[in-house]
Amino acid sequence: MAAAAPMLVHVESIQTAVPAGAAGSGRSLPIAVSGPPLAAAELQRRFRAVLYYRGAGAAGELEAAARERGAWVKESLSAALVDHPEMAGRLRRRGDDGRLWEVRLMDTGVRLVQTSVEATMAAFLRASGADRERKEAALALWTDVDVQEPDICAPFFMQLTRFQDGGYAVGASCSLLLADPLSLAGFLKSWARKHAELQAQGKIVANPVIQYTRYLQSAGGAARRVKSVPVDTDIATGTTTTTVLFRAAGGGTSDHRALAAACVAMAIERLGAKALPRFTVMARDGSEGLNVKTCTADGDEKPCNGHEHAPRVSHWRDEAGLEDLTLEGNKPVHVSYCVSPCADEGLVVVMPAGGAELLISATVPNYIYM
Repeated sequence: MAAAAPMLVHVESIQTAVPAGAAGSGRSLPIAVSGPPLAAAELQRRFRAVLYYRGAGAAGELEAAARERGAWVKESLSAALVDHPEMAGRLRRRGDDGRLWEVRLMDTGVRLVQTSVEATMAAFLRASGADRERKEAALALWTDVDVQEPDICAPFFMQLTRFQDGGYAVGASCSLLLADPLSLAGFLKSWARKHAELQAQGKIVANPVIQYTRYLQSAGGAARRVKSVPVDTDIATGTTTTTVLFRAAGGGTSDHRALAAACVAMAIERLGAKALPRFTVMARDGSEGLNVKTCTADGDEKPCNGHEHAPRVSHWRDEAGLEDLTLEGNKPVHVSYCVSPCADEGLVVVMPAGGAELLISATVPNYIYM
């Protein structure tokens, strides 16, 4: 029996949403690396969120609705970037050894991808676990950051995908060097508010060329696809991972290695896994800079398990809150979250969570399971 044809995601448009006004161009946020220099693989560490929404309409109406939605999203993204200039930035080297980097606020913009998928949303959501995680990579596509020319590569992608039953997905894929998961969630909420605000005004106003969107993206234009991507694009690449989320008191220090070690130890125990030989810690400091540190199993990072600062397990739903992100009057029917580290490594991301609290994600590769 012949193998079934792979499910495809069709890329119909790749655009760039730039800030609608001055957004801090010329500033930069430093990135300091302690340990091995950032190589190509380390530049691809990212966070992915996919939000699924119900839609309605006959087949002929779906493409028109998708084109209209794409115009609104591009305009509202441009408006939201004015208040969040870092999301429109680019990664750049500051030295030759790979240990000094920065996010340059260049007003370069966010990549906006519009796609369609050969499946209904209901069928897509029936997948679970690692199967759905592989499929969802095609709903938040990513182009690798080039280690030689990182400043020409977008570290943040937004994707609109329409399903055959009228449902649609909003996928966000963002470099962890650009923004941590909580910061990305905050930006998405800000964008959703701006989106609703512009729609309430009843018109798209910032860029005159947007008036010609329907003409440029006619039914014939939509049929000219940029490319098609198999939905199981990640099935043969890399190791799957599991992320455990924790909350903890900050402890009044900018060195979070002991706290990170405690979270890794708890994640390993919770998952029944072997010890990690090393893991990477990514944490913001007080000046908005990012510190990237490599910790080894035989290092001097002693897990901080004291009662006062002991980490406690949390969940994305409680922390990111994207389940309440309303678009076109609807809340998402499902939200997925995923941290993508380098292959075969542990990754800890430490995020300010308000007051003296920290949110910590500890991601471990599944291959280390007993």
